[in-house]
Amino acid sequence: MNNELIIVRYGEIGIKSPVVRKRFEKRLLGNIKSALDCQSTLEQGRIFLQVEDVKEAHNVLAKTFGVVSFSPAWVTDTDCEVIKEELTRYTRKLVEDGQFSGEDSFAIRCRRVGQHSFTSQEMAAFAGSVVYQVTHSRVDLTNPDFEIFLEVRGDKTYLFHQKISGPGGLPIGTQGRLVALLSTGIDSPVACYLMMKRGCSITALHFNNYPYTSGEEEKIKKIARKIKEYSHGSRFDLYTVDYGEFLTRCIEEAPPRMTCVLCKGGMYQVAEKLAQNEGALATLDGSSMGQVASQTLPNLVATRHFTTIPLLSPLMGLDKVEIEDLAKKIGTYPLSILPEEGCSAAPRHPETHAELDKVIEALDDLDMDLVLPQLVAGIRKIRI
Repeated sequence: MNNELIIVRYGEIGIKSPVVRKRFEKRLLGNIKSALDCQSTLEQGRIFLQVEDVKEAHNVLAKTFGVVSFSPAWVTDTDCEVIKEELTRYTRKLVEDGQFSGEDSFAIRCRRVGQHSFTSQEMAAFAGSVVYQVTHSRVDLTNPDFEIFLEVRGDKTYLFHQKISGPGGLPIGTQGRLVALLSTGIDSPVACYLMMKRGCSITALHFNNYPYTSGEEEKIKKIARKIKEYSHGSRFDLYTVDYGEFLTRCIEEAPPRMTCVLCKGGMYQVAEKLAQNEGALATLDGSSMGQVASQTLPNLVATRHFTTIPLLSPLMGLDKVEIEDLAKKIGTYPLSILPEEGCSAAPRHPETHAELDKVIEALDDLDMDLVLPQLVAGIRKIRI
């Protein structure tokens, strides 16, 4: 089947003001072309792509934020005799490929843009008669087994039978950059995905807690590579920082119950410094209210006290099952559950109701003014 032309649809972009819409359309098209060799036409809420590799196009569009759906399509002239000829060929090809048969009920869905001598209902009825002549299938407009779509746009008509879902959202790169705290767990990769879906570019920062964890970097690389698949048109970098020495200071020089609180508070401060270097407007983490000790409301207040730029937590209102479902959907879940040792620095009875003044006192005792620059200086980029 001739699938060289692909219709790309977007949604939220279309309700923006004309100036913003034009900018977002340009960014979306640029993001697509950064990953796909194609020719393109932008017309009235649709992007039309001429591609060489249809399979590659499917893979790219399914992971390009801003794309709501797309359809491989045939294009023909808006002329009843020509439409009849092409729709006959199209239907026969569907039958030959085993996608549609006379035993299937069907419906024609017609949409028009522009002025024509016929209504959408009239064209649908005409097209239905053409399909019936090929298959003798039963028409069912309510619950058909198979649908064929006609999109009539001016002097061109597009035939297709698939509407393949894209990720939706806004084109990545339209909302600025974030520095994300990225761990090997389930939550933080999902948080990255959700903010990328809202148009944010991501710089990921991983904290290596060796010797309290294995120190192995292969798992975080795999997770970062999976997230990067959704970053068409935008730079996605992974950085790491050795954090074990700071954890040792927390264990040895502060009350044991406060280790997790101090650990997370330090992470936020390091991420904020990297954000300044990256030109990022905010930081990001995978916190979900009450899920673990460091994410109780008192602890969230205490650990975020030292941040001076926004810290976004898009998972805050989700439970573990909802987060896991999203992780499975985007492909990070199988990577996040790969076996690894837990962090041995976590105390048996962690603090869950941290008092801010005691956290401030503990961090002062840890000489954060001296420790923080050393941690930031140790940040290094990981090739993924």
